[in-house]
Amino acid sequence: MTQRLVQALQAQWPGPWRIQELGASGFCSTWRADGPAGACFVKTLPPPHAATLEAEADGLQALAGSGCVRVPRVLASFTDAPQDLALLVMEWLPLQRPRADYGPRLGRALAALHAAPAPGGGRFGWHRENRLGPTPQPNGWSREGGLAGWLDFLRGQRLLALNARLQAAGGHEELVLAVQQVADRLDPLFDGGPVPRPALLHGDLWLGNCGALADDEPVLYDPAVSVSDPGMELALLQLFGQPPAGFWHAYQEAAGWTPDDLQAHERRRPVYQLYHLLNHVLVFGGGYGRQALAVAGQLLRPR
Repeated sequence: MTQRLVQALQAQWPGPWRIQELGASGFCSTWRADGPAGACFVKTLPPPHAATLEAEADGLQALAGSGCVRVPRVLASFTDAPQDLALLVMEWLPLQRPRADYGPRLGRALAALHAAPAPGGGRFGWHRENRLGPTPQPNGWSREGGLAGWLDFLRGQRLLALNARLQAAGGHEELVLAVQQVADRLDPLFDGGPVPRPALLHGDLWLGNCGALADDEPVLYDPAVSVSDPGMELALLQLFGQPPAGFWHAYQEAAGWTPDDLQAHERRRPVYQLYHLLNHVLVFGGGYGRQALAVAGQLLRPR
């Protein structure tokens, strides 16, 4: 495998390469490669799965194009048929242990990303499917913007899309029924408060997908981008722990949040977290099914 990777890299950048396998992902092979293109972080998959790496490259380039957040620079995404490899080659970034400035800088950077102009003409979605971990994430554009467009997207492209996969997998009958009921009763969660607005999201932003450079500059990676409600991003950051110290104050100040914004976020957060819990049920199983069912039950209780 190492020799095939060297030959694939040499086809793009002739010269000597040093390769170190990292094992940094559960969904593809990862490597550090040092050679004519500099120090690189490389992901590889078999060619039939090249679209996964192409979608990741697309997401990284979209985030970089916003000018708001630092992401690894994409050097190339290609398939080498002779070596039977699909590759995503990025710059190597020397991540360091975060320090005191990291949380506030992450909060301000994310607020800037969420405030930046988003493609789609006010609608929700993205121009291609990508993946949430190993799970296909459909992103068909909503028919319209505003609240109706967001509810249409959240219901069809998020909750029901994963619910169909759960149903096909079998063994999740109670959860499938509960998610269907949640999808049918979304409207009350969005009565009052700010109307969800379209923003470019990283899409899979938990603490394992962000890091810091030596000067505490935040770096985001492994995206699953879409134009969605920023609340989805924030809900995931709160699902498996809490953002780093200083994040919330910096984000809310930079985003100009009012008490209504905070109240709406707290009310809608469980349904956004449900989406990510359903993905974890599909990928990992275990206790995530019980956790997802508990969140669905919370959303279905009379208010």
